[in-house]
Amino acid sequence: MSIRCAYVPQLLMPKEGTDLSKWAVVACDQYTSQPEYWEEAEKIVGDAPSALRLILPESNLESPDCSAYIDEIHAAMQKYMEDGTLVQLPAGVVLLARDTGGAAPRRGLVLAFDLDTYEYAAGSASPIRPTEKTVVERIPPRLKVREGASVELPHIMLLIDDPERQIIEPLYERRAEFSKLYDVELMQGGGHLTGWYIPEGDETEKLLDKLAQLSNPAVFNKKYGITDNRAVLPYAVGDGNHSMATAKAYWEAIKATIPPEEWENHPARFVLAEVVNIHDESIVIEGIYRALFHVDAVDVLDAAKNFFGAHGAEVTITESVPVALPEGVQSFPFMAGTRTGYMVLQHSKWALPVAALQAFLDDYLAAHPAVKIDYIHGLDVLHELAAQPDSMGFELPNPAKEDLFRGVIFDGVLPRKTFSMGDAREKRFYMEARKIVK
Repeated sequence: MSIRCAYVPQLLMPKEGTDLSKWAVVACDQYTSQPEYWEEAEKIVGDAPSALRLILPESNLESPDCSAYIDEIHAAMQKYMEDGTLVQLPAGVVLLARDTGGAAPRRGLVLAFDLDTYEYAAGSASPIRPTEKTVVERIPPRLKVREGASVELPHIMLLIDDPERQIIEPLYERRAEFSKLYDVELMQGGGHLTGWYIPEGDETEKLLDKLAQLSNPAVFNKKYGITDNRAVLPYAVGDGNHSMATAKAYWEAIKATIPPEEWENHPARFVLAEVVNIHDESIVIEGIYRALFHVDAVDVLDAAKNFFGAHGAEVTITESVPVALPEGVQSFPFMAGTRTGYMVLQHSKWALPVAALQAFLDDYLAAHPAVKIDYIHGLDVLHELAAQPDSMGFELPNPAKEDLFRGVIFDGVLPRKTFSMGDAREKRFYMEARKIVK
């Protein structure tokens, strides 16, 4: 039996005539160490209506004025609703294209999702799950923004695994049939964003039916070669998981204060998100490397042999490049000072190499509190760091797109810093909004 997670929302959009190049701003969790980005955004926006007034850039989370910022956000939301800056559209879906100059524009759909079908706790079997571990300590400061908010703006991206491209792409090919909702150049090198409005009706019903088929157990089991009774995973959170976890925490708090008969249609039960096919040509999945400091490489490799041996695997350390590794054998290039080599793992119980390596590193770090770890994006940076005294680096392969879902299904929530999906300027820009209060 298929599970319905997605719904057609009633969106709020800026009124006609609003300068959307000033309205749309990047996700609040970007450029946290670059306050100059947000200072420039302030200059660009000026006094114009803007989503900048409805979000809290996370670079301000530690500010002593944080509470005052949140009060201003809530007041701006109320003002925009009362003075007509935000206008509610009839129920409908947005088909969008985001062009940042890459191989292809990112194609997505803005839909509402039932938070009762999402759980972020470790071991979750919900239809919508994080790809990576949720840090619960990050939720409370974000919850302060959502509490007292009358509207939400989404920077969540949910991934679907649709290798045959049967859901989003056919709609994009027919985009000329739909009315254009926005067409705007985004600020500070954010690229171009175009959206088409698809009103609720036969078209959206067909779309929801196709999405629901992703959770059909027979379809799901065939796709992943599953023979046991595993929970289906139609959606994986690719970006904005802590935003979604905050919406979940807020909804759970609301549920505790209202009778069950009001749960079904309460606006806080749902969250807006952009759905993207992981096989979209614009999505580039990059591995994130590991660098260790204050370590002895020999001790690390010996500890790896012991750790993996205790988990039924076998480790071989070799100085030469492994050639034609048998299927299922995992190889980790490492460097420490002038030494380079490979840690080869056989009979691993982990589906993804990153899950195996991180499991070991977590164990090693817990036993060696003086050792520090960093997560590195560039191979040249990794080599530079690993060449320093008492340092060591591990390379990781770029995860195959099809392996991300497989990793969550078979290994559970992936280790933190498993993969990177685009740089800061490619992250979602706020455009659509939705009421979350009655």
